[in-house]
Amino acid sequence: MTQLDSVVKPKTKRSKRFLESRAPKLTEDVKTAMIMKGGNTSETVTKALKDIHSLKKPNAVLYKKKNITRPFEDSTSLEFFSKKTDCSLFLFGSHNKKRPNNFIFGRLFDFHVLDMIELGIEKFVSLSEIKANKFPEGTKPMLVFAGEVFDSDAEHRRLKSLLIDFFRGPTVPAVRLAGLEHVLHFTALDGKIYMRSYKCLLKKSGCRTPRIELEEIGPSLDFVLRRTHLASDDLYKLAHKQPKALKPKKKKNISHDAFGTKFGRVHMQKQDLSKLRTRKMKGLRKRRGAAVAEEGQAPKVAKEES
Repeated sequence: MTQLDSVVKPKTKRSKRFLESRAPKLTEDVKTAMIMKGGNTSETVTKALKDIHSLKKPNAVLYKKKNITRPFEDSTSLEFFSKKTDCSLFLFGSHNKKRPNNFIFGRLFDFHVLDMIELGIEKFVSLSEIKANKFPEGTKPMLVFAGEVFDSDAEHRRLKSLLIDFFRGPTVPAVRLAGLEHVLHFTALDGKIYMRSYKCLLKKSGCRTPRIELEEIGPSLDFVLRRTHLASDDLYKLAHKQPKALKPKKKKNISHDAFGTKFGRVHMQKQDLSKLRTRKMKGLRKRRGAAVAEEGQAPKVAKEES
């Protein structure tokens, strides 16, 4: 909530509901993305933006008018539209001689730009060019990342986090097997990033678990990494901070090993084992002479008669 919203009191029920929807929540709403094009775009960029919008529906807003802005130089217009539409993600497409067929993926924190990564489109195949049955609108995709640089390089790690944020969709409590229809695959190889979209087909396998086949449905994009604008470590840590109410409560005296086995520690009072009654067995009975020796007295020996 902005400072203005906290000062201005709503006069109608509609404005009250609007301010409540913008207020901070323990469980945030699904992240919405702004998809917009710059002052100069190519046919490739325009089609690619529409296809990405088709993948993000209904959690996306597509701007059809051109926006003359340069996010890496001045991001005030992006922050203005973010506050107006309550969007925390954006995709900006542009085209010029220096950077042809340009995509900028970004996210915002508190209506200020957090991360921006610029990708250049080298090859593009649209949804309409691949003749295949598509998945229903609003299908939650499965994200797959292949390539060592996604874990070793700092910029690619942040790009992976940004792409997960952009495409993951709503958080669901349960997953239905038949609902796993869409797969987004990202591969980092030889300085390029390949984005492929597949439909998951469940075939008969003769057993309970079905056989899975992937059918490419588009869009297909080959990216090359260009410029980056990454948040500092402190700001990035602040953006990922969770409220105390959502943090799981730590249970005392419970631990887990490397295999996930649960161990519990039980505290008991000190017991006097000398008074512990056990089962009496014939073989464990003490002899009379040995019992007297334990008490500190010498055993009696019979005198020999002279």
